[in-house]
Amino acid sequence: MVSPGQRQRHLDLGTGGGRGCEGASSGAVCLCLCRCPRPCGGGRVSPTELCTRCLEQVKRTGFLNAFVTVTEEQALRQASEAERRFLEGRSLTASPLTHRDRSPPPGKPRGPLDGIPFSVKDNFCTENIETTCASHMLKGYFPPYTATVVQKLLDQGAVLIGKTNLDEFAMGAGSTDGVFGPVRNPWSYSAQYRERPGVDPRSDWVITGGSSGGSAAAVASLGSFLALGSDSGGSTRNPGALCGLVALKPTYGLLSRHGLIPLVNSMDVPGILVRSADDAATALGVLRGLDVRDSTTIPPPAAPPHLPDDIDIARIRVGIPKEYHAPGLSAETLCQWGRVADLLERGGASVEQVSLPHTQHSIVCYHVLCTAEVASNMARFDGLQYGHRSEVNDSTEALYAATCHEGFNDVVRRRILAGNYFLLKRNYERYFMKAQKVRRLIAQDFARVFRDGVDVLLTPTTLGDAVRYCDFIQEDNRTRSAQEDVFTQPVNMAGLPAVTVPTALSSRGLPISLQLIGRASHDWQLLGVAKWLEQRLEFPAIQLPQDVSQAEREAGVPGRVRTSVL
Repeated sequence: MVSPGQRQRHLDLGTGGGRGCEGASSGAVCLCLCRCPRPCGGGRVSPTELCTRCLEQVKRTGFLNAFVTVTEEQALRQASEAERRFLEGRSLTASPLTHRDRSPPPGKPRGPLDGIPFSVKDNFCTENIETTCASHMLKGYFPPYTATVVQKLLDQGAVLIGKTNLDEFAMGAGSTDGVFGPVRNPWSYSAQYRERPGVDPRSDWVITGGSSGGSAAAVASLGSFLALGSDSGGSTRNPGALCGLVALKPTYGLLSRHGLIPLVNSMDVPGILVRSADDAATALGVLRGLDVRDSTTIPPPAAPPHLPDDIDIARIRVGIPKEYHAPGLSAETLCQWGRVADLLERGGASVEQVSLPHTQHSIVCYHVLCTAEVASNMARFDGLQYGHRSEVNDSTEALYAATCHEGFNDVVRRRILAGNYFLLKRNYERYFMKAQKVRRLIAQDFARVFRDGVDVLLTPTTLGDAVRYCDFIQEDNRTRSAQEDVFTQPVNMAGLPAVTVPTALSSRGLPISLQLIGRASHDWQLLGVAKWLEQRLEFPAIQLPQDVSQAEREAGVPGRVRTSVL
């Protein structure tokens, strides 16, 4: 063990090529970004073929309800352009793209994501592609601009497959409360889960987690190589953990929020869902950076282009927060927590118990701050400028009230009501200001632990593996969110990076994951430790059925995918 006063130690990531994960599924795209078979020729898969395979997989797995809109024509056109760049090989003379209306000449590949299929949560604005936030309020809304992080992927030549399902306005922890219906976890139809005794696919399918469940399902079902989610209190890490993915919540401000329809401005962060730590590092390298349209962005720290294969954790200090032994933590998750801590210690890292005493107040604190900001953000949906507008026109007040009642679901309306209550003049000091003070104490807990020399914190991500949908909906949204986000919310309040890594399958055949939390702007160090764990844990690939139509029949729902004509 290293004494608390010892100097901070840093992981030397160095440089070097990344190594991807293995995976297998009959006829499906199953590779990681860093193992994607490019460029064209030599028997390798072309960007067009890669896009076609992903689109076919999206259609085959439509019963998962992962996608809200599939941009098939646009995706094939983008893939064809990427293929032309690979084949022609002419050098680009222009600087990196900054304007959406600029069409670069064909040339050499634009970067590591050129020709790579990706999907985007439907609360990121996409020019001329419907953006709904899974709400009646934004039905038929086609934004006039594209979110910065989405545009950066497009500028790299990445291929947009479609927009993914979510909880309405990202308010939820299960991806079950949007107008398009719940998202089904692909692991519900995996051989690992279905072959367990007593499992009935019609009633025993499990949730993806939320609110970025559609994005997680898109990657886990092999329909995308990369997906963007949003993370306000765990909305990327939670579904990533339940779907067996690597899910990164970057340092606040490292990625631009411009074009991300806000939930909690002071905590919202675009999240990355992929199949390996290498892929997360690749995507983060593309997406990070200052944005003149978002004043909260920060200068990106220097980072290597790839994570090395040979990572040394001998100088890493790992903290185990004692307060994260929360009520309801499953025995299997606790077992994996101890197993991974022992693995790190055997690998040369120093593992020690630490204290984050104000963690116990994070749920209540987050509830006050979240609803207060929701009340402010949702005020823009008044029926006058864009979005749904009620036919009631007795008065301006009646129009506002009817528009909100018709456009929002119960979850959103309740959060608006609670937030406005906390912001009343008589309650502002008692609730909102007190919650802000508690938030500062939570952030100071993290700062103290890292100042004492700890490099990374190891915690659970969720209480257990994914629960059945029929069990999940027995409780209200507020209770479910409080239970599911207990380990993830404090990170958002402190603005720190965190990544969830799948460690093993539970006795039910479903993923169990753990969370790594790092210091601000030390995202690559965090991903380096995540990769080190990946290499040793050898988490199994999902085994989807060869006959997906049979899985659809067993699911008892038709495949529903809206195709955008672009």
